Amino acid sequence: MAASARLDRSSVLKAYARWAPVYDFTFGAIAAFGRKAAVNAINSRKGALLEVGVGTGITLPTYGPQLRITGIDLSPEMLEKARDKVRKQRLSNVDGIYEMDASAMEFDDGKFDTVVAMYVMTVVPDPQKVMQELERVCAPGGEVMIVNHFAQDHGVRGTVEQWMAPFAKLLGWHPDFVIETITGITDLELVEARPMHPMGLFTLLRFKKPAEKPA
Repeated sequence: MAASARLDRSSVLKAYARWAPVYDFTFGAIAAFGRKAAVNAINSRKGALLEVGVGTGITLPTYGPQLRITGIDLSPEMLEKARDKVRKQRLSNVDGIYEMDASAMEFDDGKFDTVVAMYVMTVVPDPQKVMQELERVCAPGGEVMIVNHFAQDHGVRGTVEQWMAPFAKLLGWHPDFVIETITGITDLELVEARPMHPMGLFTLLRFKKPAEKPA
């Protein structure tokens, strides 16, 4: 089995800078099915929404007006495009777009009713820390949603993913990322795991954070 190259902040930022000019028309298009499913689920909810890895802001115009949206990302190039969308499309329900490390967020505990991370977990250096942060900033009774690619351990796709694993730093993401990396380290309740097109390449995970027990 091929060993996956470890991602670091520098390699991720370099990859983001390469992808920023063409993201919406390349990977953004491939990932549209999973993104649409997550947005549809989120739009049935109310309150404060945090999008972790907001990128170029491709989802921002699709959120319902009842949501108060905050977006964060590590890439200045991506964030510049997101802020431009907010200005040009006059997205008044976007409260802020910030450059921030998802593994050490500068938000209070339980600040957001819904937290979403789409196509993020395979591109961060420490996905376990990010998962813990998603749980921390989610309000009791709230939801955490993740859309991501998760590796197979069999078949042609599994072989290709293992072959690509050593090139993780060049790609800017981990092709061999397994679902247990995040599901095995959280107290959140997994309430849905839905394969997405194309060909089940991505999966939507919905987690529920337990409500606070009365004193």
